[in-house]
Amino acid sequence: MDKNQKLYVFLKSKTWQLTERWYENLNKEQNGIYGTSNPKEIQLLKQQNHLFHEKFVEMFNKSEEVCEKSFDDFITIVVNDVGHQHTPLTEIIGEFFNQQQLYLELLEEFTGQYPNELSIKQIIAYTSAILSTINKVILKFTNEFIEQSKLRLKSQQEMIIELSAPVIKFNSTTALLPLVGEIDTYRAKVILESTLKQCTNLQINHLFIDLSGVPIVDTMVAHELFQMINALKLIGVNTSISGLRPSIAQTTVQLGIDFKDIKTFSSIEQAMSKHNNQ
Repeated sequence: MDKNQKLYVFLKSKTWQLTERWYENLNKEQNGIYGTSNPKEIQLLKQQNHLFHEKFVEMFNKSEEVCEKSFDDFITIVVNDVGHQHTPLTEIIGEFFNQQQLYLELLEEFTGQYPNELSIKQIIAYTSAILSTINKVILKFTNEFIEQSKLRLKSQQEMIIELSAPVIKFNSTTALLPLVGEIDTYRAKVILESTLKQCTNLQINHLFIDLSGVPIVDTMVAHELFQMINALKLIGVNTSISGLRPSIAQTTVQLGIDFKDIKTFSSIEQAMSKHNNQ
């Protein structure tokens, strides 16, 4: 596509005008950032939109490859913006298409002011380039937005799991880890990491692990539990297990896991009583 310097200068002079026109026509009844009435958030939203236009007009001055690459930092900024994180993806994509419409209108405005500047072939080429670039930016943004959403969800899930497996300190050296509910392999791994961290931070040397609230443990989880006990031993934390259901005990036997060096009790009360009397 031939580059037209006059069109580029025309568009570059309109970037803030484009932002103000976009915000004026913005549907402010939308959810998330587009419906904000906070002046600071509105100003930030406009700055982000203006950054988009600064990037976009370069497609009329630089190569397509360079232009597409230049959007990376813009996408990173918007994807990591808290306001956009709480905005439905469909609404964000809708605003990208609104930018597309603004450029088509601006191209029409330019051809009206300078009717002999562009040929029909050039107008068609620029129109096609606008549509193509917007689509590529949307695709790149959507992929990044979804990946970041997955990472945030995973982090939130891990936090919930950690909070559901608190190490409760009894005194300066002993604590209780009460496990409740079903434990899958993923949760078992998060519990292992969280427990090691908490025991280290709390300077625990004896941990009671109560399984009375765990209905079932599969072979993989039983293995993770055994790994946790061994890992705790390596950092100087002894363990006692209470509430070991017959089904769980059977699973560990089938796995060949040897609990002979681990103290097991029918209840947490029995475990604590035995420990206190030592």
